[in-house]
Amino acid sequence: MSDRAVVFAGQGAQSVGMGKDLAESSSECAELFKKADEVLGHELSKICFEGPETELTKSNNCQPAIFVTSLACYRALMAKRPDLSFVGTAGLSLGEWTALHVAGVLSFEDTLRVLEARGRYMQDACEERDGSMVSVIGLSMEGLDRICVETGVEKANLNSPAQTVLSGEREAIVRAKELADAAGAKRAIVLNVAGAFHSSLMDPAARRLEEFLAGIEFSEPTMPVVANVRGAPHGEPGEIKEAMVKQVNSSVHWFAGIDWFKAQGVGQYIECGPGKVLSGLIKRIDKEAVTANVQDAGSLERMVNGCLARPPTSLHEVLWAGNATHSVAGGLGEPRTD
Repeated sequence: MSDRAVVFAGQGAQSVGMGKDLAESSSECAELFKKADEVLGHELSKICFEGPETELTKSNNCQPAIFVTSLACYRALMAKRPDLSFVGTAGLSLGEWTALHVAGVLSFEDTLRVLEARGRYMQDACEERDGSMVSVIGLSMEGLDRICVETGVEKANLNSPAQTVLSGEREAIVRAKELADAAGAKRAIVLNVAGAFHSSLMDPAARRLEEFLAGIEFSEPTMPVVANVRGAPHGEPGEIKEAMVKQVNSSVHWFAGIDWFKAQGVGQYIECGPGKVLSGLIKRIDKEAVTANVQDAGSLERMVNGCLARPPTSLHEVLWAGNATHSVAGGLGEPRTD
């Protein structure tokens, strides 16, 4: 019985050069990037490997780029350890699409097309309304609710019991930060983001995505995929499609999802994709959890030769080596918002 879950990063984790060494060391990973280029009709691989950063950070490039890189990390891991099994999977915002693909809900080609379109729709919505986001740390839900009522902002990302990201009109976000500081929040940081993600300002993007998804086939998941919109597993394909539209303009219930995994006996998490943001969030939700990540060839080898060097056992019997962490993550930093 596995006590392991696999999770996938969201927008903001990207960096120029991501996926390059995996593509150079694995023919399967190289083929993924090549296929992505063919599906999208341009060199996404070159943008991932060489930049420039201004191109990589564009949502219509960034979202499929993180998907392909995260999938390359996952495929490389499974090629080394095909015996690995998972209780379920999840991803933060766009990372949920990676989780759905890994669980067999969408094809590789369809996931790419969806994320390219989703990125465009969200960028267009950002340009229509001037929005922003603020990360609030160390304020109660009651206090956050009062700020939302007073300013009209919305709870976008419930990242951990101590950290919530608010989203809304730019002026309202500035006021929300002031109120959070006055209410005694440990930190309130206005984020450097393009707009008010996971809020009603994304309604136009959600409507356009709903129309786009009408032509995309969804299948039954082969393992539980935890839905951002409620922090519990998706249901049948029609429900998944509805939830993924709703995800664009609704709150991400990340810590509720990790609580669900914990209730299933999950104690270890493998984060596949650029960065270690999700590992840090998970450690703040479940201090007993052990996390490790695969983001390049080096971290893959450390995991396989260290953390996973012998057949899987209960996580509480083995302290992972290499890039595994078993202490509270340091530095809250800027959370991923999409």
